Amino acid sequence: MLNNHTVDALRGLRLTAMAEAYLRQMQDPTLQGLSFEERFGLLVDHEVTSRYNQRLGKLIREAKFKVQATPEEVDHRPARGLDSALIRHLTSGQWIAAHHNLVVTGPTGGGKTYLSCALGTAACRLGFSVRYYRVSRLFQDITLSKADGSYSRLAAKLAKTDLLILDDWGLASISTSDGRELLDILDDRTSLKSTCIASQLPVEMWHSQFADPTVADAILDRLVHSSYKVNLQGESMRKLKSPLLENEESAI
Repeated sequence: MLNNHTVDALRGLRLTAMAEAYLRQMQDPTLQGLSFEERFGLLVDHEVTSRYNQRLGKLIREAKFKVQATPEEVDHRPARGLDSALIRHLTSGQWIAAHHNLVVTGPTGGGKTYLSCALGTAACRLGFSVRYYRVSRLFQDITLSKADGSYSRLAAKLAKTDLLILDDWGLASISTSDGRELLDILDDRTSLKSTCIASQLPVEMWHSQFADPTVADAILDRLVHSSYKVNLQGESMRKLKSPLLENEESAI
Protein backbone atom coordinates (compact mmCIF):
# COMPACT_ATOMS: atom_id res chain seq x y z
CA MET A 1 0.00 0.00 0.00
CA LEU A 2 2.81 2.39 0.91
CA ASN A 3 4.59 1.60 -2.33
CA ASN A 4 1.43 2.38 -4.33
CA HIS A 5 1.05 5.68 -2.50
CA THR A 6 4.66 6.60 -3.28
CA VAL A 7 4.23 5.75 -6.97
CA ASP A 8 1.02 7.77 -7.18
CA ALA A 9 2.69 10.71 -5.45
CA LEU A 10 5.65 10.63 -7.86
CA ARG A 11 3.32 10.54 -10.83
CA GLY A 12 1.31 13.39 -9.33
CA LEU A 13 4.52 15.40 -9.19
CA ARG A 14 5.14 14.51 -12.86
CA LEU A 15 8.13 12.37 -11.93
CA THR A 16 6.85 9.57 -14.12
CA ALA A 17 10.24 8.11 -15.02
CA MET A 18 11.24 8.06 -11.36
CA ALA A 19 7.97 6.29 -10.49
CA GLU A 20 8.61 3.59 -13.10
CA ALA A 21 12.21 3.16 -11.91
CA TYR A 22 11.00 2.90 -8.31
CA LEU A 23 8.59 0.10 -9.27
CA ARG A 24 11.41 -1.75 -11.03
CA GLN A 25 13.60 -1.37 -7.94
CA MET A 26 10.90 -2.93 -5.80
CA GLN A 27 10.76 -5.91 -8.16
CA ASP A 28 14.53 -6.41 -8.52
CA PRO A 29 16.02 -8.29 -5.55
CA THR A 30 19.57 -7.58 -6.75
CA LEU A 31 19.09 -3.91 -5.80
CA GLN A 32 18.03 -4.55 -2.23
CA GLY A 33 21.65 -4.64 -1.09
CA LEU A 34 22.24 -1.04 -2.19
CA SER A 35 22.15 1.79 0.31
CA PHE A 36 19.31 4.30 0.37
CA GLU A 37 21.60 6.95 -1.14
CA GLU A 38 22.61 4.64 -3.99
CA ARG A 39 19.05 3.62 -4.82
CA PHE A 40 17.81 7.20 -4.59
CA GLY A 41 20.64 8.33 -6.84
CA LEU A 42 19.61 5.76 -9.44
CA LEU A 43 16.04 7.06 -9.34
CA VAL A 44 17.15 10.65 -9.82
CA ASP A 45 19.51 9.69 -12.65
CA HIS A 46 16.70 7.84 -14.40
CA GLU A 47 14.40 10.86 -14.18
CA VAL A 48 17.11 13.23 -15.43
CA THR A 49 17.96 10.93 -18.34
CA SER A 50 14.32 10.51 -19.27
CA ARG A 51 13.69 14.25 -19.27
CA TYR A 52 16.84 14.88 -21.31
CA ASN A 53 15.77 12.31 -23.92
CA GLN A 54 12.27 13.80 -24.12
CA ARG A 55 13.69 17.29 -24.53
CA LEU A 56 16.17 16.11 -27.16
CA GLY A 57 13.46 14.30 -29.09
CA LYS A 58 11.31 17.42 -29.10
CA LEU A 59 14.18 19.64 -30.25
CA ILE A 60 15.04 17.26 -33.10
CA ARG A 61 11.40 17.01 -34.22
CA GLU A 62 11.01 20.78 -34.20
CA ALA A 63 14.28 21.22 -36.12
CA LYS A 64 12.76 19.35 -39.09
CA PHE A 65 16.14 18.25 -40.40
CA LYS A 66 16.18 17.11 -44.01
CA VAL A 67 18.31 14.08 -43.10
CA GLN A 68 19.01 12.18 -39.91
CA ALA A 69 22.65 12.96 -39.24
CA THR A 70 25.00 12.76 -36.28
CA PRO A 71 28.47 14.28 -35.80
CA GLU A 72 29.90 10.82 -35.07
CA GLU A 73 29.04 9.70 -38.61
CA VAL A 74 30.57 12.65 -40.47
CA ASP A 75 33.06 11.38 -43.06
CA HIS A 76 36.52 12.79 -42.26
CA ARG A 77 38.44 11.31 -45.17
CA PRO A 78 41.32 13.63 -46.15
CA ALA A 79 39.94 14.06 -49.68
CA ARG A 80 36.96 15.95 -48.26
CA GLY A 81 39.17 18.74 -46.93
CA LEU A 82 37.60 18.80 -43.47
CA ASP A 83 39.50 20.33 -40.57
CA SER A 84 38.81 17.81 -37.79
CA ALA A 85 39.76 20.29 -35.08
CA LEU A 86 37.27 22.82 -36.47
CA ILE A 87 34.50 20.19 -36.67
CA ARG A 88 35.16 19.22 -33.04
CA HIS A 89 34.90 22.88 -32.07
CA LEU A 90 31.67 23.31 -33.99
CA THR A 91 30.28 20.15 -32.40
CA SER A 92 30.96 21.64 -28.95
CA GLY A 93 28.39 24.37 -29.62
CA GLN A 94 30.64 27.18 -28.41
CA TRP A 95 30.09 29.09 -31.65
CA ILE A 96 26.34 29.05 -31.04
CA ALA A 97 26.75 30.24 -27.47
CA ALA A 98 28.91 33.07 -28.84
CA HIS A 99 26.31 33.87 -31.57
CA HIS A 100 28.68 33.27 -34.46
CA ASN A 101 27.66 31.99 -37.90
CA LEU A 102 28.77 29.11 -40.10
CA VAL A 103 29.17 28.91 -43.87
CA VAL A 104 29.38 25.45 -45.46
CA THR A 105 30.23 25.41 -49.17
CA GLY A 106 31.13 22.71 -51.64
CA PRO A 107 30.04 20.90 -54.80
CA THR A 108 26.63 19.36 -55.37
CA GLY A 109 26.34 16.11 -53.42
CA GLY A 110 29.40 16.96 -51.35
CA GLY A 111 27.67 16.46 -48.01
CA LYS A 112 26.80 20.05 -47.09
CA THR A 113 23.30 19.16 -45.97
CA TYR A 114 24.49 16.16 -43.97
CA LEU A 115 27.20 18.13 -42.18
CA SER A 116 24.81 21.00 -41.43
CA CYS A 117 22.20 18.63 -40.01
CA ALA A 118 24.85 16.73 -38.04
CA LEU A 119 25.99 19.97 -36.40
CA GLY A 120 22.33 20.82 -35.84
CA THR A 121 21.87 17.50 -34.05
CA ALA A 122 24.91 18.25 -31.90
CA ALA A 123 23.33 21.60 -31.03
CA CYS A 124 20.07 19.89 -30.03
CA ARG A 125 22.01 17.56 -27.74
CA LEU A 126 23.35 20.65 -25.99
CA GLY A 127 19.85 22.05 -25.53
CA PHE A 128 19.90 24.64 -28.32
CA SER A 129 16.81 25.14 -30.47
CA VAL A 130 17.40 24.54 -34.18
CA ARG A 131 15.38 24.99 -37.38
CA TYR A 132 16.33 23.67 -40.79
CA TYR A 133 15.01 25.35 -43.93
CA ARG A 134 15.70 25.14 -47.62
CA VAL A 135 15.84 28.80 -48.65
CA SER A 136 13.04 28.38 -51.22
CA ARG A 137 10.80 26.78 -48.58
CA LEU A 138 11.50 29.61 -46.16
CA PHE A 139 10.29 32.14 -48.72
CA GLN A 140 7.18 30.01 -49.33
CA ASP A 141 6.41 29.90 -45.60
CA ILE A 142 6.87 33.65 -45.33
CA THR A 143 4.44 34.24 -48.21
CA LEU A 144 1.85 31.83 -46.76
CA SER A 145 2.16 33.27 -43.25
CA LYS A 146 1.57 36.78 -44.56
CA ALA A 147 -1.51 35.56 -46.39
CA ASP A 148 -3.05 33.88 -43.32
CA GLY A 149 -1.94 36.49 -40.77
CA SER A 150 0.57 34.30 -38.93
CA TYR A 151 3.74 36.08 -40.08
CA SER A 152 4.40 37.75 -36.72
CA ARG A 153 4.46 34.33 -35.04
CA LEU A 154 6.79 32.92 -37.70
CA ALA A 155 9.14 35.91 -37.46
CA ALA A 156 9.20 35.68 -33.66
CA LYS A 157 9.96 31.96 -33.77
CA LEU A 158 12.79 32.45 -36.26
CA ALA A 159 14.19 35.32 -34.19
CA LYS A 160 14.45 33.23 -31.03
CA THR A 161 15.75 30.01 -32.62
CA ASP A 162 19.32 29.46 -31.45
CA LEU A 163 20.53 27.98 -34.75
CA LEU A 164 18.84 28.62 -38.09
CA ILE A 165 20.11 26.40 -40.93
CA LEU A 166 19.49 27.74 -44.44
CA ASP A 167 20.25 25.13 -47.09
CA ASP A 168 20.50 25.43 -50.89
CA TRP A 169 21.56 29.06 -50.54
CA GLY A 170 22.06 30.68 -53.95
CA LEU A 171 20.39 27.84 -55.84
CA ALA A 172 18.13 30.46 -57.42
CA SER A 173 18.30 34.23 -57.72
CA ILE A 174 16.80 36.16 -54.80
CA SER A 175 14.30 38.86 -55.75
CA THR A 176 14.26 42.29 -54.15
CA SER A 177 11.20 41.47 -52.02
CA ASP A 178 12.60 38.10 -50.87
CA GLY A 179 15.91 39.74 -50.14
CA ARG A 180 14.27 42.29 -47.89
CA GLU A 181 12.36 39.55 -46.06
CA LEU A 182 15.59 37.66 -45.55
CA LEU A 183 17.32 40.81 -44.32
CA ASP A 184 14.58 41.38 -41.73
CA ILE A 185 14.99 37.83 -40.42
CA LEU A 186 18.78 38.03 -40.24
CA ASP A 187 18.72 41.50 -38.74
CA ASP A 188 16.67 40.16 -35.81
CA ARG A 189 19.31 37.46 -35.26
CA THR A 190 22.54 39.42 -35.70
CA SER A 191 24.79 39.14 -32.62
CA LEU A 192 21.94 37.36 -30.81
CA LYS A 193 21.61 33.98 -32.53
CA SER A 194 23.54 31.81 -34.99
CA THR A 195 22.88 31.04 -38.64
CA CYS A 196 24.35 28.24 -40.77
CA ILE A 197 24.39 28.71 -44.54
CA ALA A 198 24.91 25.71 -46.84
CA SER A 199 25.64 26.59 -50.47
CA GLN A 200 27.18 25.06 -53.57
CA LEU A 201 28.30 28.55 -54.56
CA PRO A 202 31.51 30.04 -53.16
CA VAL A 203 30.97 33.09 -50.97
CA GLU A 204 32.40 35.46 -53.56
CA MET A 205 29.51 34.60 -55.91
CA TRP A 206 26.71 35.23 -53.40
CA HIS A 207 26.40 38.95 -54.05
CA SER A 208 25.45 38.42 -57.69
CA GLN A 209 22.49 36.21 -56.69
CA PHE A 210 20.59 39.17 -55.24
CA ALA A 211 18.48 41.45 -57.42
CA ASP A 212 19.14 44.39 -55.08
CA PRO A 213 22.87 44.98 -54.46
CA THR A 214 22.18 47.17 -51.42
CA VAL A 215 20.22 44.36 -49.76
CA ALA A 216 23.00 41.94 -50.74
CA ASP A 217 25.59 44.14 -49.03
CA ALA A 218 23.53 44.28 -45.84
CA ILE A 219 22.86 40.54 -45.73
CA LEU A 220 26.42 39.48 -46.45
CA ASP A 221 27.72 41.93 -43.87
CA ARG A 222 25.53 40.25 -41.23
CA LEU A 223 26.45 36.72 -42.27
CA VAL A 224 29.98 36.42 -43.56
CA HIS A 225 32.16 38.53 -41.32
CA SER A 226 31.32 36.68 -38.09
CA SER A 227 31.29 33.19 -39.55
CA TYR A 228 33.31 30.01 -39.44
CA LYS A 229 33.87 28.56 -42.90
CA VAL A 230 33.93 24.95 -44.06
CA ASN A 231 34.66 24.22 -47.73
CA LEU A 232 33.91 20.60 -48.60
CA GLN A 233 35.88 19.00 -51.41
CA GLY A 234 36.05 15.73 -53.27
CA GLU A 235 33.58 13.60 -55.19
CA SER A 236 29.84 13.57 -54.67
CA MET A 237 28.94 11.59 -51.54
CA ARG A 238 25.82 10.39 -53.33
CA LYS A 239 27.95 8.91 -56.08
CA LEU A 240 30.29 7.25 -53.60
CA LYS A 241 27.36 5.67 -51.75
CA SER A 242 25.45 4.64 -54.86
CA PRO A 243 24.52 0.90 -54.82
CA LEU A 244 24.98 0.86 -58.60
CA LEU A 245 28.55 2.13 -58.20
CA GLU A 246 29.26 -0.48 -55.52
CA ASN A 247 27.99 -3.23 -57.82
CA GLU A 248 30.18 -1.96 -60.67
CA GLU A 249 33.23 -1.86 -58.41
CA SER A 250 32.59 -5.39 -57.11
CA ALA A 251 32.48 -6.63 -60.69
CA ILE A 252 35.94 -5.24 -61.49
